[in-house]
Parts: sequence; C-alpha cells; structure tokens
Amino acid sequence: MRAPRPKVAVAAVAVAALAVAGCAESNRDDNSGGSKKDTMVFGVAGDPKVLDPSFASDGESLRVARQVFETLVRPEEGGTKVTPGLAESWTPDAAGTTWTFKLRSGVKFHDGTDFNAEAVCANFDRWYNAKGLMQSPDVTAYWQDVMGGFAKNEDPELPPSLFKSCTAKDATTVDLAFTRVSSKIPAALMLPSFSIHSPKALQQYDASNVGGTAEDIKYPPYATEHPTGTGPFKFKSWDVANKTLTIERNDDYYGAKAKLKTLIFKTISDENARKQALRSGDIQGYDLVGPADVEPLKTEGFNVLTRPAFNVLYLAINQKGNPKLADLKVRQAIAHALNRQALVDSKLPPGAKVALNFMPDTVEGFNGDVTKYDYNPEKAKALLAEAGASNLTLKFHYPTEVTRPYMPNPKDIFELLSADLKAVGINVEAIPLKWSPDYLNATTSGSKHDLHFLGWTGDYGDAYNFIGTFFDRPKDEWGFNNAQLFAQFKDADTTADQAARVEKYKALNKAIMDLLPGVPISHSPPAIVFGKDVTGIKASPLTDERFGTAEFKS
Repeated sequence: MRAPRPKVAVAAVAVAALAVAGCAESNRDDNSGGSKKDTMVFGVAGDPKVLDPSFASDGESLRVARQVFETLVRPEEGGTKVTPGLAESWTPDAAGTTWTFKLRSGVKFHDGTDFNAEAVCANFDRWYNAKGLMQSPDVTAYWQDVMGGFAKNEDPELPPSLFKSCTAKDATTVDLAFTRVSSKIPAALMLPSFSIHSPKALQQYDASNVGGTAEDIKYPPYATEHPTGTGPFKFKSWDVANKTLTIERNDDYYGAKAKLKTLIFKTISDENARKQALRSGDIQGYDLVGPADVEPLKTEGFNVLTRPAFNVLYLAINQKGNPKLADLKVRQAIAHALNRQALVDSKLPPGAKVALNFMPDTVEGFNGDVTKYDYNPEKAKALLAEAGASNLTLKFHYPTEVTRPYMPNPKDIFELLSADLKAVGINVEAIPLKWSPDYLNATTSGSKHDLHFLGWTGDYGDAYNFIGTFFDRPKDEWGFNNAQLFAQFKDADTTADQAARVEKYKALNKAIMDLLPGVPISHSPPAIVFGKDVTGIKASPLTDERFGTAEFKS
C-alpha cells in the first residue's frame, strides 16, 4: 500500500487474545503424548475484501488467494524472478505478441474437475468479456492495470485491451495472443488476480454476477463462499462475524502436500494485540511487525523474517484539488519542506531509506540521476512566495485502522509530514478516514483531496509495475493529464529489447521527478514473525509467503 502508537488497554488485549484462543486450542501440546501440531493461526491486520482474486487488490485477500489458487507463472520462492506455475514453460512467437504456454498435466481443481487448456481460456475469456460492474476499476483493478480495457469497453475512457485471445491447441497447450508487445508479459501473469479458477465452479456459483452499485458492490456466492482453485490449500469457511477464515490442506494436490492440515487467518486489527496473542500462543504468526518490536521479538526467540524493501511510500499531490497545486513551484516547495530522512530515522524499520524514485533501486530502470528535493525549509518558503501561495491551505487525508508494509504508523507519519508543511507556512486541514473503503475511495477518485499518502508493494520485478501503475494514464489520485508522459510510457512498454527498455524507464523516472506529481518518501523492509517452533517459511519481497511449507518443530 509515515509519537508512539497509543497503548492498548490491557483489557482490550485480553479480549483479543480470548477471541483467538478457541482457534488455537488444537495446536497446544497434548498431555497424552501429543500428536504433531498441524493447525496454524495467523494474525492479520484486516479482513479480506473478497475471495475471488479476480476482484481483489488488497493484501489480505491476495494472501488467502496465494494459498488456494495458482497462476500460469509464479515468482521464485523468496524472490521476484518468473518461474513455472501451472505452466511448465512459455515461449513467444517471432513478433512477441503470441505466447505459447505448455501446461502441467494431471492437475485437478478442488472440485475434482480437470485443469487443462480449455480451463485457462475459460478464465481469460471471463475477464476479457467482463460487463457492467465488472468493468469498474474498483472490481477489476489489476486486469485494467495490466490489460487496459475489455472486449467491449462500456467506459469510453478505457483504453483498448492488451489481451486479444486465448486458444486451446490441445489439452496441455494454450496460446495467449496480445495486441502488441508488452513488457508486462509474462511477468504480470503471476499476479494472484490472474489465478486460474474451476470453470465448473465459476458457472455453478454465478461468479461473474457482480451486483449493487460502484459505491456498494455486491459480490456473488463464488466470491464469498466457493473459491475453487488448484493450490495446496482449499477453502473451508469464512466466519465474518468472528473474523476468521479457514483453509485446509488439499490432499489431492499434484505437488508437495502442505505440512499443515489447517490454516486459520484471524483478523486482529490492533498491532499490540497481535503481538500479545503471539506471545501467549494464541496465534503462531502475524504480519507487519512494528519497527520497534523487531529486535525484542528476535531476542525472545521468535522467528522474525525481514522482507527485502520492494515498496514505496509516497505523498500524492492532487493537481485538481487546489488550483495552486497545478503550479510546479508549489509542488517543489512541498517536496523541499519534507524532512524525509527524519521520518525514516524515527518511524521506519532498520534498513529503510529515503526514496529518490517512485520505485526501489533494486528494479532495473531506477535512475539515481534525477532532480532531487533535499530538505530545505527556506527554499520551500521562497518557492511558495514566488508562486503567490504563502498562505496556502491544503486538505490532508490520512488513513486510520490500518498498517501496511510501507506504512507502519499512519497517524505518526501524518503528524511528521504536516508539521513540516506547517513550518514553511502551509496550513493543513487534517482529514482522517477509515482505510477501507472510505480512505481508498476518497483518495483515488474525485478531486476533493489535496494531499494524501499511499504506497505500493511491487507485484513483479519490472519498473512498469511501479511507475506505470501510477502514471501511465490519467488518474484521479494525481489529477493531471500529460499526453507526452503517457506516450513515453507506451513507447517503453512496447519496446521488446530489455536493455533499451531499461534506458527508457530511466528517462521516465527523470521525467516524473521533473514533473513532480507527488513526493516519493521511502522504501522500507517490512517484517513478518512466526512462533518459536514454526519453520519452513521464506520471506518474500512480494508478500508471497507460502504457508504450504510451514511446519512445527517436533
């Protein structure tokens, strides 16, 4: 997806611990000599949004999807390199627009039906032929980020689809055709949103019948009760009232079977309550460890895994919000006003660094030779004066009830950034909103917001996944329309030669930092923690941890 957090009352922590105690009882040692522990309760910061990853863009929905579903290609364990998934191999044609995937044989969906080329095409045809609310960016965000539009765009502003067709050549061979060469293919196909579902289950549970309105989306039964993939775990139940989602081992899995029999995701929104539940043994792991808790938990013997920094936290400046924000000098003043190094040093985990680009330096195309905006309050004041904006007032949105890998303490981050702005004469109107859906809706649509902060954890190791996702087309989050920049993105994306494309990404990073649609703040290495007796999980920069390999030490 930035003063210490308020302490949680002991009673509140106790209640949270009791809420998960029942889930974990089967995991405690047995006095009779004890069977091997085979149930893990994992604490998560928020509820999943939906169980059909075609419609998901939030981390908790995708965490579940990665255990239940599989994609044609997937990231290497603990890394970002593209490796085989449901496809064993893939090759492009001479033009680079049609890719042939050789599929695994002998794979079954959780409902017992066969995985094959026809099933792959049924999934791509479903996405491509989406209608009605399925074309909403709030429903199919990742399809639109990667593929653009649909077979028939209902919104004239949607671009033509990158995807063209899917052809099953035989049971284990499928051709995916695209309208042009794209740097996104095949890497983007490892996104959980391109998970392959059982065609039988999709039809049986009305998977494409998305109802309601854009403000109040109603998902079909498939997306809340019947997700059906090929993964090492299969869906069992989702107790929304008690905030627990249970998946169980798929004993018919074609690969190495999961070592856990049952995996329970338990929502505990408060970070201190998650930590207490871990220490008491009521959960056996949780994500998004507070920076100040990393070393203490390690000292206590817990298994703390630190992911490589593959994310960015940024301050977005909406040029449609306040007319003054369309003035480059005002945006430059905001950038110079921010003491980003102080924020990194005081609020982010060890290893965090100030961002120079809207992508980390581990991704090809990073450019260290861009316009830099050092902390300089006097320069910020001078720029505001030159722009006639010395008495500027800005609405600054920030999220509540959330922790993200790039954003451990939103309120603390807001307080630091707003203090920096006030110090140069910018008046700040604080607008705190609940993360989902209020904050996300308010900051990614319309023009009522002036400033807000958000972030991004990369989905695959290509620059386009960062800067293209943000800036390759007009977006309400930023409020600008720059045809020249958008053309540069299209040119880079369609450049087949990798070395040439990397140079174009470097040029794009320079252009972005000259335009300054916002301010990249930081890159941080988030931590995930497991119990003292839990082994087998490898940290992933993409948050693609594989629970199928987890086990308890005997």
